[in-house]
Amino acid sequence: MEAAPSQPVLLYDGECGLCNAVMRFMLKNDRRGVLMFAPLQGRTGQDFLRGHGLDAGNFDSIVFIEDLGRADTPFYLRTTGALKALGTLGGFYGKLAGVLSVVPASLRDVVYKIIARTRYRIFGRYHPTPLPDPAWRKRILD
Repeated sequence: MEAAPSQPVLLYDGECGLCNAVMRFMLKNDRRGVLMFAPLQGRTGQDFLRGHGLDAGNFDSIVFIEDLGRADTPFYLRTTGALKALGTLGGFYGKLAGVLSVVPASLRDVVYKIIARTRYRIFGRYHPTPLPDPAWRKRILD
């Protein structure tokens, strides 16, 4: 019996304009179609946060989950999560993620936290609009 393929998922702030732009960028550039997405505010996001002892009311960090189907799956926050997600795209973006990973997370996360605190003011709140590609819709979890 073959093992089921892993299902990497990126949890993101569904109300953040920047976060939604990043999600659309990743959908467009994930040519293998392996990365799934779920808003932190949705059922999938809330269940994961609560089940892993994370604050279900804090939407200031993305969460990259290596395999949503495994209870003991590794997960990563802030820039480490962003780079892990970027790495799933492979090609140029995978290499870019590797290069950026050389910078210590403590330094990367300083910038991340500043952006997280000001993201609504700078990028606005996101008002859901239909995704243009039906194949993309299948990759967004509730």
